[in-house]
Amino acid sequence: QVQLVESGGGLVQAGGSLRLSCAASRSIFSTNVMGWYRQAPGKQRELVAEITTTGRTNYADTVKGRFTISRDSAKITVYLQMNSLKPGDTAVYYCNAKNYWEVSWGQGTQVTVSS
Repeated sequence: QVQLVESGGGLVQAGGSLRLSCAASRSIFSTNVMGWYRQAPGKQRELVAEITTTGRTNYADTVKGRFTISRDSAKITVYLQMNSLKPGDTAVYYCNAKNYWEVSWGQGTQVTVSS
């Protein structure tokens, strides 16, 4: 299992931007799909964005066009650039890594968007 540490969350006004970072404890991008998930109080955890081993990206319809997932292999870090934030984006955001054998999760970082 790989250790994942998220950072970059905070309080922003609607329409603002944040960039979340997820630092991994070892090189994993060649064998793991990396993703960002979020969970609001009373809601199920949902996939926000993911990037595959080949660099293919997928996004939830609710964030498409506003969020961008990327990675830096040298820094072993995955990013989630969030633009045009809405109050509905308020949630705890979790970094995720998965392969055929296991799934790893970060501790989560809070994102709050005020109206």
